[in-house]
Amino acid sequence: MTLISALIITALFVSEVRDFMTSEMEEELLVDTTRGEKLKINVDVIFHNIGCAYVSIDAMDSSGESQVNVEHNIYKRKLDLEGRPVEDPEKEDKLGSVISSNSTAVAVKEDECQSCYGAETEGRKCCNTCMEVRDAYMKKGWAMPAPDTIAQCKGLKLNESDLKALQEGCHIYGYLEVNRVGGNFHISPGRSYQAGHIHVHDMQPFSAREFNLTHTIRHLSFGHNVPGKTNPLDGLQSVAEKGGTMYKFFCKIVPTMWQRADDLSLFTNQFSVTRYHHALSEFSDGSSAPGVFFVYEFAPLMVKYTEKVKSVGHFATNLCAIVGGVFTVASLLDAFIFHSVRAIQKKIELGKQG
Repeated sequence: MTLISALIITALFVSEVRDFMTSEMEEELLVDTTRGEKLKINVDVIFHNIGCAYVSIDAMDSSGESQVNVEHNIYKRKLDLEGRPVEDPEKEDKLGSVISSNSTAVAVKEDECQSCYGAETEGRKCCNTCMEVRDAYMKKGWAMPAPDTIAQCKGLKLNESDLKALQEGCHIYGYLEVNRVGGNFHISPGRSYQAGHIHVHDMQPFSAREFNLTHTIRHLSFGHNVPGKTNPLDGLQSVAEKGGTMYKFFCKIVPTMWQRADDLSLFTNQFSVTRYHHALSEFSDGSSAPGVFFVYEFAPLMVKYTEKVKSVGHFATNLCAIVGGVFTVASLLDAFIFHSVRAIQKKIELGKQG
């Protein structure tokens, strides 16, 4: 009984010490009243089959307008098809990448006046090259048709940069600082531009279905990482079975405040996500575009985690209760066993005498 009691007291003592050394977190819900702050979006995505020259990242608010004065620190690194870096990373000067316009089209006669395919304006009645057709559509804010439907683009010769667009990968990483309102940011192939209230991606000289959107989201978070919490999209790999696939991630952001025992506070965000994807070939209206789209909105409530320090007096009381409780129970068992054995021995002795 002594040995068993000692083992039980030791095990309970160690358990209580571990519990005392572990900080206790108190969780509560509050109405989110924070305003005027910036939202930091940490991004780390690898596209396995699209070159960096043909990948752009853009941010838009909930009204569909492109956010201006977006602070960012985005880097792109070229990869081969095996995922190995082939060049040092380069920082993006602005959101969105510019596609090279050094491609050349078939020669046309100077006296010809070819169609702009509905994009004619007062200043431009003729479009004799593929670039002129593209510029006319860009000024109208229209998406460029497929190259094989435009006579000026059928003889297009691709330069070295264009040829590598589908023979390389791209690693995009860094962060964006946007206004703290609902919105979205997306990573899509092509050169992005704004025409009025329309956000357009020009993917020429390729068609949308030629881009393979297979990608890996190595990390995505909104703000600082919360201790002990994981981000739901980290390490997610999506394989595009068809070209020109659209991936959409709907993120519900929950503002979170982490308050330590020394009153140091950390404001960050947690999020849940719902995702879906579809290939463009399934839709005939042309309203979809290939790419990876992250749509986010804020919850009206805030989660507050408060670190609580446990009382030393409470810890000492528990230790005394453990020792005293085990000792008392062991004493009762010992007394019960002792008297039981004595009673049995007396019966045996009386039986022998009889």
